[in-house]
Amino acid sequence: MNQNFSTHTKTLKLASWLGWKMESNWADWWIFAVYSVVRPLASSMILVVMYWVIAKSGNAQASGSYNLTFMYLGNAFFMFVGNVLYGVAWTIHEDREHYQMLKYIFISPAKMYFYLFGRGTAKLFITVFAVIATIAFGMLVLKIPIDLSAVNYPMLVLVTGIGLLGIAALGVILAAVSMVTAHHSFYLTEGVAGLFFLVSGAIFPIEVLPGWLQKISLINPLTYWIELARRYITGEKMCQVLSSISNLELFFILTLSTLILVYLSVIIYRFFEHLAVQRGLIDRLTNF
Repeated sequence: MNQNFSTHTKTLKLASWLGWKMESNWADWWIFAVYSVVRPLASSMILVVMYWVIAKSGNAQASGSYNLTFMYLGNAFFMFVGNVLYGVAWTIHEDREHYQMLKYIFISPAKMYFYLFGRGTAKLFITVFAVIATIAFGMLVLKIPIDLSAVNYPMLVLVTGIGLLGIAALGVILAAVSMVTAHHSFYLTEGVAGLFFLVSGAIFPIEVLPGWLQKISLINPLTYWIELARRYITGEKMCQVLSSISNLELFFILTLSTLILVYLSVIIYRFFEHLAVQRGLIDRLTNF
């Protein structure tokens, strides 16, 4: 038991170090740092300009700093979804197709499941700085009303960690599916991330979605994660559909759904790994 724990911990550590080197070793650290911050800021400003244009046209359902705060914070935290999903799921494609090292990882003492989690941490660390920079830019330049003294930092950190665990588990599921798929599997990641972008309440309030999409939103753990993050930052209930649910109830729903997602990721990963081994897909090139 102790030996397995030590092996898994070492796998996470080494995979994290490898992921960071692969992400940042292409340029000087300061160039990489500037790029990591400027890119998400530019993406956020596109949404802000769209919001301003719609609000000034008089076609917006509602206007004001409250809704800009809703959209801006939702977009900031959704950066974790796209980057961590991509960081975990892309590992299969990168190690199998580009570097052709996936088969050697499989025969090593490292467990591939934990290796995938570790590879995603590089994207996670980069995204943490990007999210902080994006929120700071919103407060200083866009004058988004956030009172730093009123933020519930312990619960915000805890909720963020739980949400990231669920996102990483979902990334493992997509990575497992990528083992048995051909062609560019990153389309799968982008498609899933785009679906969550719509139904998680990151940009669009859940109440403006059609009824069937609202039902999907309410079984999506990311919906509760983003709403809790907004609440612990602003102290306000910002989603009307979830306004009758307390913070404690949302926290319980998020924690339970994340645990279920992690359990499903283990089962699904084992199934597709077994299928990939049986079909000889671990070292088969599918894109070149």
